Amino acid sequence: MKKRIYAAVLLLALLLATLCGCGGLGFSDFPYGETVPQDGGAQLGNGSVTSSFEVHFIDVGQADAALIRCTGKTMLIDGGNKEDSSLIYSYLQKQSITHLDYVVCTHAHEDHVGGLSGALTAATAGKVLAPVTSYDSDAFRDFVTKAGDRGCEIEIPNAGDRFLLGDATVTVLGPTKQYDETNDTSLVLRVVYGSTSFLFTGDMESSAEADLLEAGAELRSTVLKVGHHGSSTSTSSDFLRAVAPAYGVISVGADNQYDHPNDDVLTRLRVAGVTLYRTDLQGDVICKSDGVTVSFTTQKNSNAVTNPTESETSDGETVYIGNQNSKVYHLPTCTSLPAEQNQVRFASREEAEQNGYHNCSRCLP
Repeated sequence: MKKRIYAAVLLLALLLATLCGCGGLGFSDFPYGETVPQDGGAQLGNGSVTSSFEVHFIDVGQADAALIRCTGKTMLIDGGNKEDSSLIYSYLQKQSITHLDYVVCTHAHEDHVGGLSGALTAATAGKVLAPVTSYDSDAFRDFVTKAGDRGCEIEIPNAGDRFLLGDATVTVLGPTKQYDETNDTSLVLRVVYGSTSFLFTGDMESSAEADLLEAGAELRSTVLKVGHHGSSTSTSSDFLRAVAPAYGVISVGADNQYDHPNDDVLTRLRVAGVTLYRTDLQGDVICKSDGVTVSFTTQKNSNAVTNPTESETSDGETVYIGNQNSKVYHLPTCTSLPAEQNQVRFASREEAEQNGYHNCSRCLP
């Protein structure tokens, strides 16, 4: 009898150890078949969440990387290019993160998967998710190797899968179909914390956006990570209308060769009344939620004009921003804007020059 009891206890211990490691049954935080709380699992009290939630949109230039922290749990969505591995490594170290509960590669292109090797060097991982398990590139092979070194196999989630990240709920919305175009294979994640929500779309393009709409996916979100770095191939009018975000964040490189973000996309966001943040102009962008409202802080240029029109002032005149130290004036979209404390605004180029300022050769040749 004692031997049978000992064997049963040993079997139970082995089962629990299996479930707690990489590649366990379903997603470790939330096994399939259970009911996810509609409020994302957050403890609500007097209209606000008693735990914590923040998203770090990390400035990785012409690439993507977002770190989510919620009540002691962490998820990294993409990691920039291979050359960003050390940046991601350092960022996690500065955040004192030694374990990532989820590492997500939205799709196999290098500007999303490349730096994840640095993340998997800096931290252990609970689950590693991607839309494919193999791809013909050194960056993706390195990612698979690093995941294996951490004892994890790449898992491919399905549309409709849901799991908990601390007090937040993560739902996999897409892809809803098989695609030949790698951008369209992007994992689409909607993260809900209290009554606030965040949509991550990778580089999904308009055809896959249309498929999500047709599938009836719940897209409405407080914050949209704007698809494909603001490319004209993404953020279609119908899709933007369905998401109806109050805020958007574009991860994009300064003076990039693709002319991202696209003017048409910026116009659509402006017409939709979306308050926009951009890593090319503002560096790292950090969004915090109390479960009811969200707030943003930026690494630099918090007052930068991120989505300018031809006329930025109420009387139709373009605003120019001068540097009080260098006596150079710029367009609001210039990547060489001075620090906020050194900025002065002019209603016209004439006014700037009358005050002894000269034009920036980069944005006003």
